[in-house]
Amino acid sequence: MDRMVPVPSNAIVPERDLGRPPILETHHLGIDFGGLTAVDELSLTVGRTEIAGLIGPNGAGKTTVFNLLTNVYQPTRGAIMLDGKSTAKKTTAQVNRMGIARTFQNIRLFSNMSVLDNVKVGLHNSIHQNLAASVTHLFGYKKSEKKSREEALELLSFFHMEDLANKRAGSLPYGAQRRLEIVRALATHPGIILLDEPAAGMNPSETAELMENIRKIRDTFQIAVMLIEHDMNLVMNICEGICVLDHGKVIAKGTPEEIKSNPVVIEAYLGKKKGADEECSE
Repeated sequence: MDRMVPVPSNAIVPERDLGRPPILETHHLGIDFGGLTAVDELSLTVGRTEIAGLIGPNGAGKTTVFNLLTNVYQPTRGAIMLDGKSTAKKTTAQVNRMGIARTFQNIRLFSNMSVLDNVKVGLHNSIHQNLAASVTHLFGYKKSEKKSREEALELLSFFHMEDLANKRAGSLPYGAQRRLEIVRALATHPGIILLDEPAAGMNPSETAELMENIRKIRDTFQIAVMLIEHDMNLVMNICEGICVLDHGKVIAKGTPEEIKSNPVVIEAYLGKKKGADEECSE
């Protein structure tokens, strides 16, 4: 894991990402629902190959942030820059094509479709056949379909899932469904992938495998990963930079070592009665 170093925007990024613009930046981001402020003054920077964590107590606004980053919600104020371009007024599909993909807290697969077809859905951004060609199987459709199948199988093989290609997605064990959702997100060729509680419901061996897979994703595809997660062992062992939210506001940003020893974080998130290291070992 590279050390984190400061950049001119008062942020920190992995040393390997120095000299390259960040993949994601937010500036004073906020959203109100009626009279309630759900997220306020969120400014963060994610390096191009950083594994970043977004943590906080239940109700802190973490999933709301993911919904803002993917334009499920339009911000009330502030700006989001994805690979140097504003996402303002873009649709969720347009933002996905710009280079951001996500998974969900509750798995969202096409349960009655095959594993392979779920991944091919993610590849739709890279398929450029018109409707007439799709209907008639002319003008290169068959060639495009062959390429799509090969790429989908290659992505599945990354997670050793190619043997499951023809299985119904809804029939897979829970851990395999989680992996499939990540594969489908990768199929959109993102510059950053957002994982919403990827270890939820996993046993310790599945969580350990997930940690290795996240590192493999970063190293193989040279992209950034940002995750929301309650498993502090996973967060502290894999994340390079961590942002902590409480009631929609950033209360701390820093490296895992800085976050573990931050008294504000210990009080608001890790608990007053236990030291951070003790809490994180649970």
